[in-house]
Amino acid sequence: MRLGIDFGTTRTVVSVSDRGNYPVVGFETGDGGVVDHWPTMLAVHGKKRLYGWDAVARVGTRGWTVHRSLKRLLATSRHDDRVAVGKEDVPLLDVITGFLLALRTDLLTRSNLPVTPVDGEPLEVMIAVPAGATSAQRFLMMDAFRAAGFTVVGLLNEPSAAGVEYAHRYRKTLTATREDVLVYDLGGGTFDVSLVRMGDGSHEIVAHAGDNHLGGDDFDAVLLELALAKAGRDDALLSADDRTTLLEHCRAQKERLAPTSKKVVVDLDEQTAVTVTTADYYAACEPLVARSLAVVERVVAFREEGATDSLAGLYVTGGASDLPVVARRLKDAFGAKVKRSAYASASTAVGLAIAFDEAPRLLERFSRTFGVFREREAGADVAFDAILTPSTETGAALVRRYRAVHNVGCFRFAECDRLDGGLPVGDLLPWGVVRFPFDPALREAALDDVVVTRLAGRGPLVEERYEIHPTGLVEVHITDLESGFSRHHVFGGRTEHAAG
Repeated sequence: MRLGIDFGTTRTVVSVSDRGNYPVVGFETGDGGVVDHWPTMLAVHGKKRLYGWDAVARVGTRGWTVHRSLKRLLATSRHDDRVAVGKEDVPLLDVITGFLLALRTDLLTRSNLPVTPVDGEPLEVMIAVPAGATSAQRFLMMDAFRAAGFTVVGLLNEPSAAGVEYAHRYRKTLTATREDVLVYDLGGGTFDVSLVRMGDGSHEIVAHAGDNHLGGDDFDAVLLELALAKAGRDDALLSADDRTTLLEHCRAQKERLAPTSKKVVVDLDEQTAVTVTTADYYAACEPLVARSLAVVERVVAFREEGATDSLAGLYVTGGASDLPVVARRLKDAFGAKVKRSAYASASTAVGLAIAFDEAPRLLERFSRTFGVFREREAGADVAFDAILTPSTETGAALVRRYRAVHNVGCFRFAECDRLDGGLPVGDLLPWGVVRFPFDPALREAALDDVVVTRLAGRGPLVEERYEIHPTGLVEVHITDLESGFSRHHVFGGRTEHAAG
């Protein structure tokens, strides 16, 4: 069985690749209904953890702690990080794996899968991550899916998957002169934009950017803040459980808004209902929408001069993009070129399922800037050496060679959103220090305790080789070319190997 699974911030959506059809799977809710998503939610009571619709049923229940938007835990996390769940600190990988195990169980027992799985048949999946996902996030997602019993066939950037769905639905808008599509993906907790060039038989990701801290959750919080302010209540006095319950209520009220809506009612408790005008609400949301448009402008800036007419459309996806103020601002900026997915909340999952059959040749690019902090001026200063940038295509390799001058090389690797004046800006995710013994006498030593000194004589010829996996992971090989001694590390993973 082949599935496209979009692990979303607030909702996880599954689509099936079934003989040229790509239906979205419906899940049974606690009240007997069937809906086209599975909540990305965790409820904890002591050692007990419940996920999905079982977690939703515990919202507001005494003794249960509910965690919304699990995906946001991944934004700046490493593979081995621990997170607070209830009163415990547990490995993040265990939390995500537990979620996916519960999803797999409900897929097989509480869903309307259009095909009956055969005993022992593997559940093959295409999965997606935000365009700005770190190497750690990519590795952790693949690791968790595999641990939960899925067979991971491929991993795409979320806008790339939406681009596959666009080409499937709107193929007639694509011509030899208009082959660029801007994918605007505003999800529950993350925002991504990709410029996809859809040539004959291939999809090239020309540029992409994102904001891992912008999504529907933020629009929910704005509505709650307005309602609390109107009622004269202090947001800081809310308990964590009450805040979770109210944010879920605000999300539901927000999703009911139509372009003609004039007001939205927020029930703060059984006695207090607050009316917020949509004019006030949209005005308060304006800074969030402006943030998304600023990211769009960054991506558009990658296009060649004079390429304006090559834009076939701006494709709007993601559940949070339903908000009327978002559509209004995009129409102002791009006019008739704006096209909204008929399956905005499911576009990524459907695109992933389509990719099983249509499988365009995807030319992805590295989504972030990866580099190493190096000492200069005899250790008096440190500079960030950008090795891989968003213009680097996945599958590429970069090699650097030099004579070592120290006994030990200390490689302080890190990822960031982008560079400004040569300096890393945005989210910076350091990956610790990788130490390499340039001095052959230190090959078996514990390098953490070795003082770095200059070599007395001629140092070995060293090669650094950086390779980008199709999934976006970065593999680094450091080799003493004269002795053959080498080590490599997969960033986002846990692989390290030494050979003499």
